[in-house]
Amino acid sequence: MAPLRGAKRRKRKPERALPAQEQAPPVPQPLAGDWWDAFSRRLAAAAAPGKRFKECQNFETEFKMSRKTFDYLCSLIKGDFARKTQSFRNFRFGDKVILSVEDQVGVALLRLTTGESLMSIGTRFGMNHSSISNITWKFIECLEERAAGHLKWPDAEEMATIKAKFEKIQGLPNCCGAIDTTHILMCSSAQPNSNVWLDGENKNSMILQTVVDPDMRFRDVVSGWPGSLDDSCILRTSGFFRLCQKGSRLTGQMELPGEPAGSMVREYIVGDPSYPLLPWLMTPYQEHGLSSEKLEFNKHHAATRMVVQGALANLKERWQVLKGEVWRPDKHRLPRIIYACCLLNNIMIDLEDAVRDGKPASHNHDDGYRQQVSSVLDDEAATQRDLLSRYVSRLGSRLPK
Repeated sequence: MAPLRGAKRRKRKPERALPAQEQAPPVPQPLAGDWWDAFSRRLAAAAAPGKRFKECQNFETEFKMSRKTFDYLCSLIKGDFARKTQSFRNFRFGDKVILSVEDQVGVALLRLTTGESLMSIGTRFGMNHSSISNITWKFIECLEERAAGHLKWPDAEEMATIKAKFEKIQGLPNCCGAIDTTHILMCSSAQPNSNVWLDGENKNSMILQTVVDPDMRFRDVVSGWPGSLDDSCILRTSGFFRLCQKGSRLTGQMELPGEPAGSMVREYIVGDPSYPLLPWLMTPYQEHGLSSEKLEFNKHHAATRMVVQGALANLKERWQVLKGEVWRPDKHRLPRIIYACCLLNNIMIDLEDAVRDGKPASHNHDDGYRQQVSSVLDDEAATQRDLLSRYVSRLGSRLPK
């Protein structure tokens, strides 16, 4: 995974032991039932008029994940979270009850899943917006430190499984992933240098670029670049591009059955027309009057790309903080919020969370944005694409439709 812009951390200061008289009081435990019983009652009490109590009691509806995943997150970050929030004795609900680790994780998840403002979340719990901000940010920092293993480039064994799955989906052999970008919209008044962040649709945005596997798991993410840059430029400035260009990624080759001896196809990812055609990045044919063979390739190429479009649509739908305009975002923190949401997406996949099985109503994650087109074409890549086109055409009716 390429480093995120704005992700530089300050050196951690030595932790100071609290004097005896300053020690935090023990966190009160519910007299009966578990943590969710008390938390759901708070949600119900703060619910909008007309919202039924039973709706607030549904854990999966509120957090868009299973209880198993929630408990895993709490156990994963509990130690770090407690240390980072040693002043958590100051984090209290409106009735003065101190927030437990589970309470704080719940508050942070509500901020990410609902996209509500810090003020709105604070009002629901009788807390000030700065406490909500601190809790959410500490949760994100802990995820970065403890959950990074859930978002990584696959090893050789895992890559073999990924390639087999892609070929089974739409018949493209040796395919290792699908790449795309999406715009995270930001309130224009929050950006002093608005022209830098103004994209082609006259919206202020930050761009997320990602490579996704056939299970919609994020394998490489780059965020932090302003919306004024096009997809090709974002790609060329990414660490992923440099690794592929110098031969550290996507180097494996295979010989295509039915082709002359020595007809090799390199490992590659698929991308839409906004990307250059490279030996490790296959894009669709763009010229007019395409042969039936090339049209067939384009059809299966487009169907293969659906995994990344679906992953980005799911990301924005599940983590509503990334959907719509982000109000007054810190451009150094927003990339880390985006990364945290990608981590949470992968954790749900890794834990086989059934709540995630729902499909988005649409795969259009960038509604209102026109298709960009790149004219860059590498000769070696063009030869490889022709080989793939002939291979897909020969398989014909045996491919999924």
